[in-house]
Amino acid sequence: MSVQKIVILGGGESGVGAALLAQAKGFGVFLSDKGALKESYRTALQTAQIPFEEGKHTEELILDATEVIKSPGIPETAPLVQKLRAQGTPVISEIEFAARYTRAKLIGITGSNGKTTTTLLTYHLLKTAGFNVGLAGNIGDSFAEQVITDRFDYFVLELSSFQLDDMYNTHLDVMVLLNITPDHLDRYGYNFQNYVDSKFRILQNARPEDDFIFFAESQPILNEFAKRHPDVNRLPVSLQKAVSPGGYLENGQLISATKNTSFTIAQADTPLRGPHNAINMLSAMLAAQSVGVSNEALTQGLKTFQNAAHRLEPAGTIHGVQFINDSKATNVDSVFYALSSMDAPTVWIAGGLDKGNDYSQLDELVKQRVKALICLGIDNHKLIDYFGSKLPTIYETQSVTDAVAKGLELAQPGEVVLLSPACASFDLFKNYEDRGNQFKAAVQKLL
Repeated sequence: MSVQKIVILGGGESGVGAALLAQAKGFGVFLSDKGALKESYRTALQTAQIPFEEGKHTEELILDATEVIKSPGIPETAPLVQKLRAQGTPVISEIEFAARYTRAKLIGITGSNGKTTTTLLTYHLLKTAGFNVGLAGNIGDSFAEQVITDRFDYFVLELSSFQLDDMYNTHLDVMVLLNITPDHLDRYGYNFQNYVDSKFRILQNARPEDDFIFFAESQPILNEFAKRHPDVNRLPVSLQKAVSPGGYLENGQLISATKNTSFTIAQADTPLRGPHNAINMLSAMLAAQSVGVSNEALTQGLKTFQNAAHRLEPAGTIHGVQFINDSKATNVDSVFYALSSMDAPTVWIAGGLDKGNDYSQLDELVKQRVKALICLGIDNHKLIDYFGSKLPTIYETQSVTDAVAKGLELAQPGEVVLLSPACASFDLFKNYEDRGNQFKAAVQKLL
């Protein structure tokens, strides 16, 4: 019998990890990337003697695959993917492939906003409690590469809708769905329901003993869909009412309860502020309780957590003006959460590549909290058209240094300059990290 051939499309972190795992499991492997590989990934493939190509996709080398593992960045509409589907070749994600080879219990976390914070916090809570836990998915090291040695008892996985789209049989022991708000609609035919369906794939292999944690107020459809999946242990999170079992915020206290345990901590005793982070923390607390983390470990973990960069990250204070880097806020809903967290007049820096944004949900917050808008982007007309009649001061620039200097000029001591763009970064920057890092560097130069 001939060796089965696995083809990997995309040579980033997930693709190279999948290639290494496929080789370790005895498959014939070929990796193809239409762009250029990073030097470290090229070296890893060469060292492992895995055949690959870059700068092109050679169809005859790909279409004869037994199975294809696709990078989440490649859309379903790509002609090569369409050809593979048409001939019946299975196309899966790295997560789907790696999950076949792990004995670990899996905690999967998705949502339009808050995934990374909640994933990192859940991982931190388990790690602080002494659990043998790995971190993977849309963050950190490749899940597939970590599964080669399979030394963890638990994995916390951040899952994007793109990864979920190519998952079919993966079983998650704990599923977290933080929220569903319009995002990435260009990948879903500009149909919100398609995106909703994608997110709900997280439930597709749920069992009655599994825990499903979800933010009950995100969308009415979320509650309805959750009700249609009764064969799972539902743990809702609410900011509006007490729920038990589940998690809720009451008088500044974060309260979470499963069937076996309940826990309370004041949000003021944690490093995360704002209603959006209450949702993230309650979800992480419930996930940790689901696998048996003790109340003592929860308290210690919540108090010692440090969030990832570019998420409401303090960037420095100059003459009493606080600068906050929220470059990861690439959609309107993220900005809504950011502005909700501001308790002082705010100079808001926004702009970049608009993804079909509807700014109307920000009207009340902008009226209450924003004193000026700085547009940082090549094409700012949509922001200016929308907020031009709503704000007394709008300034336009294509320089992050200029934006920071203007922010300092417009803000008074005790006020805030917030970079929370609502847009993708690719017009002026490599990615949101580059945008956030340039913002922080510009602030540091003025300190």
